[in-house]
Amino acid sequence: MKIGLIQQHNKADMADNIARLTDAIRTCAAEGAELVVLQELHNGLYFCQTEDTAVFDMAESIPGPSTAHFGEVARACGVVLVLSLFERRAPGIYHNTAVVIEKDGTIAGRYRKMHIPDDPAYYEKFYFTPGDLDFRPIPTSVGRLGVLVCWDQWYPEAARLMALRGADLLIYPTAIGWERSDRPEEQSRQLDAWRTVQRGHAVANGLPVITVNRVGHEIDPSGQTAGIQFWGNSFASGPQGEILTELPTDAEAIRVISVDLQRSEHVRRWWPFLRDRRIDAFGPLTRRYLDEE
Repeated sequence: MKIGLIQQHNKADMADNIARLTDAIRTCAAEGAELVVLQELHNGLYFCQTEDTAVFDMAESIPGPSTAHFGEVARACGVVLVLSLFERRAPGIYHNTAVVIEKDGTIAGRYRKMHIPDDPAYYEKFYFTPGDLDFRPIPTSVGRLGVLVCWDQWYPEAARLMALRGADLLIYPTAIGWERSDRPEEQSRQLDAWRTVQRGHAVANGLPVITVNRVGHEIDPSGQTAGIQFWGNSFASGPQGEILTELPTDAEAIRVISVDLQRSEHVRRWWPFLRDRRIDAFGPLTRRYLDEE
């Protein structure tokens, strides 16, 4: 399958962001992409650097304006799209939601981000209610998509449950970067850890991983920090963690790659990790922490 990755530097002008994404999707389709993945919260700036109730006005229903627009783009281009939207579910209930659009422009399914961070410059718990749709792959014409979102990247349990429910690949729309005061060696450690943990999910589950991150500097509206330098480095890995492609750290990029989904079958025959799981001994994993017993 051919998959398009779109790594974009967003600006405050949402209409411009959406127009550039639309052009990028068309470029991917022209290069033969069947599936195109966009970054986390791709319509605008990453608004979670501050806590501001006025920001909730940016949220939208699903179906809504974005699914209508990108649904038409998907239909016109004949591609499956993975979107990432700020969902208004009900008054006071908002989600960070990935939406999969089928080639005919209809909504194939959605996933609401389950793991919600709360760190300096990443105040997501203020905005997002934790997801309640479980870890379930979304069936599409190009395969069963194990769609997760950003902070979910650090949790092997999420990837495993997607794999156990028959996902053909794991997909992570992402918005992650450095606080600009971080020392270069710390920045290097963070980026390496981020790549390594996701390649580990590929290896442990015998599945390809597609990760699409935003890029470029976005200011902190409060002025309390130096803002976030989103580190790009969108990438794809195969089922043994092999890097299939990697986008730059400091520039927008569009990349269409070929991913052999049949390779997972061969890798799982060589390394039958799912067969050998000791499910009889994993009960304690459902507890927060194992205090001395």
